[in-house]
Amino acid sequence: MAGVINTISKLTKTCTLRLTVCKLYFILSDKVANGGASMWCELCQGNFFDEFQMEGVAAEHNEIYLELVPENLSRALKTAHSAKAVKIKLTNKHCPCLRVAVELPSLSSSSRIVTHDIPVGVIPRRIWNDFREPTMPDFDVSIYLPVLKIMKSVVERMKNLSNFIVIEANLSGEMNLKIETDLVSVTTHFKDLGNPPWASEEGCQSSAQGRNLESMAEACIDIKKLQQLLAGQQVNPTKALCNIMQRVKRRLKERQWSGDLTLLYLLSLLPSD
Repeated sequence: MAGVINTISKLTKTCTLRLTVCKLYFILSDKVANGGASMWCELCQGNFFDEFQMEGVAAEHNEIYLELVPENLSRALKTAHSAKAVKIKLTNKHCPCLRVAVELPSLSSSSRIVTHDIPVGVIPRRIWNDFREPTMPDFDVSIYLPVLKIMKSVVERMKNLSNFIVIEANLSGEMNLKIETDLVSVTTHFKDLGNPPWASEEGCQSSAQGRNLESMAEACIDIKKLQQLLAGQQVNPTKALCNIMQRVKRRLKERQWSGDLTLLYLLSLLPSD
């Protein structure tokens, strides 16, 4: 879990932690406009905890929503690298806190326990609907991303040339990263990436159906936002894909799987010349 939290801390200064009986969610629900970003990270608690108990505000609303600074939680979990056990508990110490108790190995018979109290804000039930999972947009092209380390290296070089980057892709497994300014034009080409079989999922690829396989859909985005996402990766996803929607809401989505979690990250598109 430490790698997941570290990745999230690179993407946002504050986020919402939603706790349910079966899952944990880290949510950034900023408006995806003017270069903004939004995030939805979903984890099955059974993959991370040997014991898990929670009680929400009521039987019919058995959930808890907290606002926290992920960097604080990341720092606390760094001390758990060689821990015998880690316990995380919601407490009230002058203010609501997540208490992280780390039991460390000891040469003596007594245990060494390091405790971190992380301040959190309790989000009232009346605004819970503001933190629901975003719906999958009616995208134009969906494509698997290249190895993220390679993509990160390319983007880091390009960010010194421009504040914006154009990602374009088609349904033939081709993707280009482009920088175009008055002084320079640079393009990196990727081929044979493959396209996810969304056609098998009802209602997911209506705008892509009948689309020319060679036709490119493009997204002009803030290159620093993309570099921030790639630089913060600590989870080594087994799959990463990009969905581009050129029309109406104009969004780029990246979804990643590593078996234990799903991370959904949305970047708004900027007007391209």
